[in-house]
Amino acid sequence: MIYFSRHQRSTQEELMDDFNLQGDDLQVLLNDLEFINTYLGGNNITISGLEKMLAHCDKKNPVTIVDYGCGDGASLVLCAAYLDKNNWSYRLIGIDANAHIIEKAKDNCKHIKDCTFSQINVFNADELPEADIALCTLFLHHFNDTLIRDLLHSISIKTKVGIVINDLQRSKIAFLLFKAFTAVFLKSHIAKFDGLVSIARSFIKRDIIKISEEVENTFSEVNSKWAFRWQWLIYNKN
Repeated sequence: MIYFSRHQRSTQEELMDDFNLQGDDLQVLLNDLEFINTYLGGNNITISGLEKMLAHCDKKNPVTIVDYGCGDGASLVLCAAYLDKNNWSYRLIGIDANAHIIEKAKDNCKHIKDCTFSQINVFNADELPEADIALCTLFLHHFNDTLIRDLLHSISIKTKVGIVINDLQRSKIAFLLFKAFTAVFLKSHIAKFDGLVSIARSFIKRDIIKISEEVENTFSEVNSKWAFRWQWLIYNKN
């Protein structure tokens, strides 16, 4: 049973948070996630946020971008295509806790000229890499507010320009529509279950503002996007 509350974020765990997830179950899940991001507009949110951050970077120097919770590297592939098209020199880094999914990401990104991956504990601040821009796509809702605040603080210290966050809006309408969507279009039982849990764990604007106010030496821009998504941009003040 999946519980939804408009008033507070769910604490129910997602099946994909099992770091041993691998094999056919992992591949079917990744296929469904790619379908969702392609047809519900998620990819454009990340790229348009990246474009805003790049406006604060010097194009004469290579830009370093870290993707937290990189999954199979899909966002990094999109970033590389955008950066190549716009003549940026760059270094890409993908971070994920699942060693099996990192292997898929390495294969998917093998054509990218400078792209590396690490399996690290993101809550160990000393392990976080230095970067110009950080990405968090459908990543933060996996954690409670305190952990999100601490993680964003740690990332902001390691990141020169800012953080591009692409995540879900908590909405009863989104919850019900996604339930109907999964019945028709998705194959993975994990994607069907986790998609609903993700919406129940996700954010209303009040949640984002509260967390943003607690991340020191930053300011935020929050935009509502199609379909029931947030583009949350955190800029460093220094």
